[in-house]
Amino acid sequence: MTRKIILSLLALLIIQFAKAEKDSLQIQLKSYAPESQHPLLYQVIGQILNSYHYRKLAIDDKLGSTLLNNYLENLDPAKVYFLQSDIDKFQTYKNDLDDEILQGNLTKPFEIYNTYQTRLYDRIQFTFALLNQEMDFSVQDSILVDRDLTTWSKTNKEYDALWVRKTKSEALQLKADGKDFKTYTDILRKRYYNLLKQLAKTKNEDVFSFIANSLSEISDPHTNYYSPRAAEDFATSMSLSLEGIGATLQTENEYTKIREVVKGGPADKSKLLFANDRISGVGQGKDGEIVSVLDWRIDDVVGLIRGKKGTIVRLEIIPHDAINNQKKIIEITRDKIVLEEQSAKSSIQERTINGKKMKVGVVVLPTFYIDVAALQRGDANYKSTTRDVKKLIQDLKKESVQAIIIDLRNNGGGSLQEAVELTGLFINKGPVVAVKDHFGLTKAEEDRDENILWDGPLAVLVNRFSASASEIFAAALQDYDRALIIGEQTYGKGTVQQMTDLNNFVQIEGKKLGQLKLTIAKFYRISGGSTQFNGVVPDIEFPSLYSYKEFGEGASEFALPYDEIKPQYYSKQGTAKANLADIKAKHEQRMKNSAAYQFLLEDIQNITESRDRKYLTLNEAKYKEDLAIADKKKKDREAQKAKLKEQKTEDEGNLILNEAVQILIENLGSAKK
Repeated sequence: MTRKIILSLLALLIIQFAKAEKDSLQIQLKSYAPESQHPLLYQVIGQILNSYHYRKLAIDDKLGSTLLNNYLENLDPAKVYFLQSDIDKFQTYKNDLDDEILQGNLTKPFEIYNTYQTRLYDRIQFTFALLNQEMDFSVQDSILVDRDLTTWSKTNKEYDALWVRKTKSEALQLKADGKDFKTYTDILRKRYYNLLKQLAKTKNEDVFSFIANSLSEISDPHTNYYSPRAAEDFATSMSLSLEGIGATLQTENEYTKIREVVKGGPADKSKLLFANDRISGVGQGKDGEIVSVLDWRIDDVVGLIRGKKGTIVRLEIIPHDAINNQKKIIEITRDKIVLEEQSAKSSIQERTINGKKMKVGVVVLPTFYIDVAALQRGDANYKSTTRDVKKLIQDLKKESVQAIIIDLRNNGGGSLQEAVELTGLFINKGPVVAVKDHFGLTKAEEDRDENILWDGPLAVLVNRFSASASEIFAAALQDYDRALIIGEQTYGKGTVQQMTDLNNFVQIEGKKLGQLKLTIAKFYRISGGSTQFNGVVPDIEFPSLYSYKEFGEGASEFALPYDEIKPQYYSKQGTAKANLADIKAKHEQRMKNSAAYQFLLEDIQNITESRDRKYLTLNEAKYKEDLAIADKKKKDREAQKAKLKEQKTEDEGNLILNEAVQILIENLGSAKK
């Protein structure tokens, strides 16, 4: 009886997956075309970018060529769907695309998308056919994973060979994880069937959004078109009413990549998800099926990850330091990121030097916040960064701290007003930042309060994900020589955006047209240099796990450049860098003897090697050998870390903080003049 049941279940599974493959042939993919509002809306977006964007995007033949290349890059970044013959045909359009923006002619961009859809559908069917055949993983073969080094397939033979390798690579990852032929082929069939279903859900508005954003991001990476649906989602997220994992996502090839983990959010608290990790699948609850999200639109991936507070989402990820794209599944409990969790918090670090106990206050600031609603309704106790930090510093002074650290690591910015007012707690008065708008007019934002809350030794901690308002605050204190800046070079986001309702520019049949997030101004330090692109370079700089070419303004070829304006009138208000040469020499000597610092360098080397890997083996024995070597290396490393922690000689997780404390204690003479 048991044998009969098992055979019946196996037969049922075979029928189900055969049905999925057959059903894929029944999915009807329609041809997409602009809706009635799209031509005029396309014109309006082009005119806004040309007239009101900070860069004032020139609509000329150069733009037409750039738009075509960017659109193709966004559709097929890995160069696996289009054929070279498609690209050659599309290249004949490049000198027309700029004129057609002003004409509102979307015929060619929609034609390109329809070709993309046709190619994708064909490749899915080709993959289904491949999955009916046994695969030989004993041959010495590999697939090029750095797709920037290749071009589109020139022949159908090349095209098919690429997809054979691509499918074998996906199958090998599952086989090496212990899956048998039937299991891993069934998983891949379902993955591609789900992708086909996602493709069938595409609407004309989705295609237009893709085209409009391929145009808008040429102005700069922070200028984006939001369809009516996307605009509603954005407004909801700004009110913090959405519940999820607390991570910022972006698309990279077929994957959804973690761009940033929000401080204080569920992902950050879990310590399981990090920037540069790639998401390949999403499952609901502890037992829900992992759904492949490869090649999915990012808003659909976000839709799967979001959910009610307290519920579990499981993510299949490729960690940022993975060897051979080895995956793992992590579990995160969804939660709401509330204002309280983003509030400033303080602690005290104590050290004993020559028998004397020294205290350093640490204020961790996840974002520059202000409760605008409470302020507008007249609530005398409304929350804001400056108010909270002021109280924390007053409490630290009561504890007789001798120096203070403001920790802005992973602080992505927030209220400009709060950045200015917070700076004012550490200087008597003066300009904090200059803002230059798209008309070329420059205005300085100033602290006018002569009172200083803390005039003692001060350091500011930053890393790659300190951006915008964080950079303004750190740059101002660096220019005033009021604080030592310690950590990693910052993000370099020195621009100002404004949400623009497109219905304010044109009315079309009473339809909602969405919004355009538009870059309208740029931030400049009081010393004259922009915080844009270069960010803030610390006085004591640590190497970063995250490459500036992948994380930061340098990641986009369309980022606004660094430039300079006339410096503001200001004078130094401290001597933080008076002994900088000596501070650096002692710091470098400590780092040479620091096991935690050596771990950091090794991590950077491992991530760099993983990122720079050009090929992925398709030989099972070599694949498993690579995994075994990586696993042993990881276990040895964890043992070394455990020993370090046991000896309590260093705390690897707080390397930068500990070094900042040491520097301040050694240089207690570096205070305000």
